Amino acid sequence: MATIRTLPDKYYDKDYETNGIHRVPLWRIAGFAMNNTATNVYLMFMNYCTFYLLGFVGVSMVVASSFLMMMRLWDGVTDPFIGFMVDKTNGKFGKNRPFIVIGQAVLFVTSFIMFHVTHKLPEGPIRFVFFIVMCCLFYLGYTCQCVVTKSAQSCMTNDPKQRPMFASFDGVFNTVLFTTLAIVVSNIADKYADVGNYTSVEFFHEFWMLSAFLSLAFTIVAVIAITPKDRPEFFGTGKAVKIGLKDYWDTLKNNRAIQMLILSASTDKLGAQAKSSAVGVAMFACMAGSIKLQGTVTALTMVPGVILTFLSVSLLATRLGQKRAMVIGSIGGLIINILLGCLWFFGDPSTMTSDPATGALNWGFFTIAHIGLSVLLAGCQGISGNIVIPMTADCADYEVYRSGRYVPGLMGTLFSFVDKLVSSFAPMIAGIVFAACGFVDHNPSLGDVVTPQLRVGIVFLAFGMISLGLICNLIAMKFYPLSKEKMAEIQDEIIKIKTAAMSEQA
Repeated sequence: MATIRTLPDKYYDKDYETNGIHRVPLWRIAGFAMNNTATNVYLMFMNYCTFYLLGFVGVSMVVASSFLMMMRLWDGVTDPFIGFMVDKTNGKFGKNRPFIVIGQAVLFVTSFIMFHVTHKLPEGPIRFVFFIVMCCLFYLGYTCQCVVTKSAQSCMTNDPKQRPMFASFDGVFNTVLFTTLAIVVSNIADKYADVGNYTSVEFFHEFWMLSAFLSLAFTIVAVIAITPKDRPEFFGTGKAVKIGLKDYWDTLKNNRAIQMLILSASTDKLGAQAKSSAVGVAMFACMAGSIKLQGTVTALTMVPGVILTFLSVSLLATRLGQKRAMVIGSIGGLIINILLGCLWFFGDPSTMTSDPATGALNWGFFTIAHIGLSVLLAGCQGISGNIVIPMTADCADYEVYRSGRYVPGLMGTLFSFVDKLVSSFAPMIAGIVFAACGFVDHNPSLGDVVTPQLRVGIVFLAFGMISLGLICNLIAMKFYPLSKEKMAEIQDEIIKIKTAAMSEQA
């Protein structure tokens, strides 16, 4: 088929194909997905922050959990400002790459200072104040790099069959990341058992070294991948658009797509983050009785979970559209989470291992059921948890269609602001639940007695919260307007808008 050129000749290159649809090699989509992986490395690292606060800063469980909530709120507050800056930026280094580089540099420096300097300060309030200041700077860098994950989606590709592939790669990378790090971190903690496991200086130093190296490597790949697409001809309408603060309110008020996506993703993440690293430790070290068991189990579920995640997102989202894929993933995830919750509440997790010291598996009913359901859950939540990022690009295109404004930074940060506002309560919820179960000065771990109250609390945090989030997904998708057919109509209209804008500049 001959190429139908809808733009002036100077805007054509190998990435443009028929009818204004621009694509990109799949390896670049995979490479750019590593930007999200890079920030998620630091996100997982910070999940262990409560251990540091309890062990070195000298605060209570509730204060430590509330602190993380306040930092997530701060992270959300900075989002609109950073998004505004992204929409205003279009220099020689592109629109998105400067924020990736700046964000990564800030994350590297501030995370090092937080976990290598704080405990050397005099004991007392000065440690807590210092940690707060550095953490605020840390989340500024985190926001800079995170916002690009969403803002650059629409310039990477507008092909409806390619766009969901970001979620496929993102789901695989994050599954491998979190699974592998869970194994590695538990082994690091076990290595320093004689000096305090998760509350030792040695543990945090080694964990930071690993996290910083991985995040930096992933960031370099992401910058290389996005470079040829970080150009004005791939931006929305093809011309600069003046953005004011009132545009934030107008978009949030009238863009039904981003409203529903915010509701879906924020409640989903609230549930997912409630199952924090501390909850994982409580499940396996406390309930099952083995620190190493978590690493053993996650190692077995990683490969089949990755395969199922990639296939489920790739096949469903590209064929049925992102909205229908989200619905299917949410229904499957809800059913499986309920089954897992029943298994851990009524079953005996201690039967999972034949040797608590090594984490060797005992292949009984509980072990087989947990591993099988966990693999299926990875596929379902791989859809609902990862598809929201390319769906943000659909919302940005919808805003061009609705108002003529191309504001990817605005769309991404509106999404992130409310998402982080809601999900920031996850650490506090976990802390309150553990405190209500009698753990006011430490997280449940190996050797703690599993009371009926603690069993209820762990199951609620691990499976109940995410189930509530998935129910909200289904409600939100009922009113989400961007079906596969609607997106085809939107892309046709955007091509007309861009053609007119580019013709004026030619």
